Amino acid sequence: MVLKEELDACSRSKRNLTQRLCEIETNMLAIITKYQEELSLATAHEHRVADEYAQVYAEKEARGRVIDSLHQEATMWMDRFALTLNGSQELPRLLAKAKAMVDTYSAPEEIHGLLDYCQHMIDLMAHIIRNR
Repeated sequence: MVLKEELDACSRSKRNLTQRLCEIETNMLAIITKYQEELSLATAHEHRVADEYAQVYAEKEARGRVIDSLHQEATMWMDRFALTLNGSQELPRLLAKAKAMVDTYSAPEEIHGLLDYCQHMIDLMAHIIRNR
């Protein structure tokens, strides 16, 4: 009789432990799933940030190329201006083209200043040619 009660107690204990083990396993699976989802979200965010960084860097590089192009254009323009004091319409046309590029792309203040100076010099040249 004592052994039968012991056996019943062991069976109850085994059922309780099995039930608790199932509950713990379910909870662990839920925790694993939760962290897998968080990892997936973090990975997706990392990819988005990397893509945004690549895009910003590419835009910065493109802007640098445009600024270099504007600087070369302004330098070429100044060289032509220095060689030309004959009232040609080529200089105003080139200046208008350069100003259009500067207005399209946000160029540094030095480029704006250089183009303003070029406009001033064209105006001065036109004044000199008119009053010869």
